[in-house]
Amino acid sequence: MQTPTLDHGPILQTAFSFWSSKVLLTAVEFDLFTTLGTRRLTGTELGAELALHPRAISDFFDSLVAMKFLDRDGDGPTSIYFNTPASALFLDRTSPRYIGGMLIMLNDRLFKFWNDLPTALRTGSPQNEVKHGQKGIFEELYSEIPKLEQFMGAMAGLSRINFETLAHKFDFSKYKTLCDIGGATGLLSIEAAKQHPTLKCISFDLPPVAPIASRHIAAAGLADRITTASGDFFKDPLPKADVITMGMILHDWNLEKKMHLIRAAYDALPPGGALIAIEALIDDQRRENLMGLLMSLNMLIEFGDAFDYSGADFRGWCAEVGFTRFEVIHLAGPSSAAIAYK
Repeated sequence: MQTPTLDHGPILQTAFSFWSSKVLLTAVEFDLFTTLGTRRLTGTELGAELALHPRAISDFFDSLVAMKFLDRDGDGPTSIYFNTPASALFLDRTSPRYIGGMLIMLNDRLFKFWNDLPTALRTGSPQNEVKHGQKGIFEELYSEIPKLEQFMGAMAGLSRINFETLAHKFDFSKYKTLCDIGGATGLLSIEAAKQHPTLKCISFDLPPVAPIASRHIAAAGLADRITTASGDFFKDPLPKADVITMGMILHDWNLEKKMHLIRAAYDALPPGGALIAIEALIDDQRRENLMGLLMSLNMLIEFGDAFDYSGADFRGWCAEVGFTRFEVIHLAGPSSAAIAYK
């Protein structure tokens, strides 16, 4: 019987994947997709606008073509490059669906920190700015408003589709009020209020965030139904509401702090109320949701003892606090909403 031939391709593809990642991240850093916009340019024309060396032009742009992030008509020096529908929608900063802010943060910060993954795995210690004697990410962000706004813009781009999907899939009809914990720009409240005209929302975050959220809420024309509230969710009671949401909040903390937030949510909810946690939930068997598992490793690199979790983990923690009914709703890509009912 002939032994099956094994393919080493997946091993090499994964091993070399940081090459592809760096090409895409650099293209976003250079604003390539925004520079192209709706135009169609030769490599020489586009390279000149991006100040690229002639040697780099064809390899850089054609790599993006091979990765399906650029399209091209023709071959050779006279060929014409243009955005794909996906790059035009998600990587041109003039698009309302722009997610490039997150890619810029990946390139500026996390790419170099992940080089120290071996140290994180052996020590359990953060490998970010703290390792080099600087402020932690949240301390740094909240002390410099421009950086805070940039970070919130990046997170909004990453979360927008999940929040829109939650507003469509979750039955808000039986609830009158929502409070989004760690509400940032107010995006989750905005998407929920858009879809449900009788829902009143509160976007809760630290004091420096309120003016930023208020501007976004006003721009959406929803200042009459969405208010902001300021406080520290580890020191202050959470605002009372029928639904409490936490979008990519719980995974930032260790188990003790996760439990504090879940208890605080339970205390703020009425009987029948719901706590909704939106994350790249790890599947219960920890075999399939690679993004959730990698996100948890990123929490190790960022914070040391913080971690991502499964729907089963969430159910166990919430049951311990007193929640009685649970469900998981898939949102988009690797992300889901874990829901606990009081």
